[in-house]
Amino acid sequence: MRNIFYFLSAFLFLGGCIKPAPQNPEADIESFEVADSLLSSAVVIDQANNKILLHLKPEAYKNGLAPVLTVSSGAVVHPASGDSIRFQQPVTYTVTSQSGVNKKVYTVEVVTIVTWVFNFEKWGIQPTNQYEFPYDDNGTQVWSSGNPGIAMTGVDKKPDAYPMRSTTQGLHNTKAAEIVTLKGNAISELVGVKLFPGSLYLGNFNANFALTNPPAATEFGQPYIGQPKRFTGYYQYTPGSVFQEKDGTTNATETDKCTIYAILYNGPDKLNGTNIKTSNKIVARAMLADGTAKTSFTRFDIPFDYTGGATAGSQLMLAIVASSSADGENYRGAIGSRLVVDSLQIIP
Repeated sequence: MRNIFYFLSAFLFLGGCIKPAPQNPEADIESFEVADSLLSSAVVIDQANNKILLHLKPEAYKNGLAPVLTVSSGAVVHPASGDSIRFQQPVTYTVTSQSGVNKKVYTVEVVTIVTWVFNFEKWGIQPTNQYEFPYDDNGTQVWSSGNPGIAMTGVDKKPDAYPMRSTTQGLHNTKAAEIVTLKGNAISELVGVKLFPGSLYLGNFNANFALTNPPAATEFGQPYIGQPKRFTGYYQYTPGSVFQEKDGTTNATETDKCTIYAILYNGPDKLNGTNIKTSNKIVARAMLADGTAKTSFTRFDIPFDYTGGATAGSQLMLAIVASSSADGENYRGAIGSRLVVDSLQIIP
């Protein structure tokens, strides 16, 4: 009996010392599954802006759908996974963490580009990190940039601290997109990034790859119907004064150049920074040949080159990419290089 008493006492004592595991504070939508037959491109979960971006076929928009969701462990979502939703009014999902402390509200946006003309007159500001992004003329956010990734390095929370922002020095003294190559900061230099090349592209930024594989975080393209003929627009470019290599050493023999191009490829999966120029899914290209300095706005009109490309399938994607440093993907360029683009258009 004495042994049993000692055992029970020890058990109760130890039990009192064992604390329950803390409840999960995360409140994320981790996956948002919709039948492929209803989509023209893959679903995008934009964690940086708490958005679900859907590329729906017309019948799915009209009839609604019943997505299947995966959320953080122990979290609760409303509407529930599997509930039917329609788009005649704004659709949001609220996720409450297991701990009940945190909540996230995700807005569902149906991405549709009606007219492939981009004048960059409408802009928004990301509320947490204060970087800008353009809307298309229909008020849809179809453009992204390197800004969300750069926000993770702790830059100042103001629009002009980021490489891509609006400017009022556009083609007709209206708004345009300004893309600048900036000096890296203390945090970026820890991983060998000495400069931030400015970029603007049709597509989205996938934060899941931001730290492990930055080129894969830039997902290019939006669904496109038909086969475009030409890519037109206006640009102005001033290269920075000192070109530098990835390690920060100067290269006196090289001058920075900008890059602007459009690529048509077979979807529905998006190409990214690892394969946007090399993928065997590419159907046609329209590449700016002259990326040198232009002191005033210069018009370009580039035909799409279908020579040697893949055969166009039924689910096409079209990407537009612009950067203030042509080799910025390899962190080579000149700090201070400035590209302004305006009135971009895809001619069907």
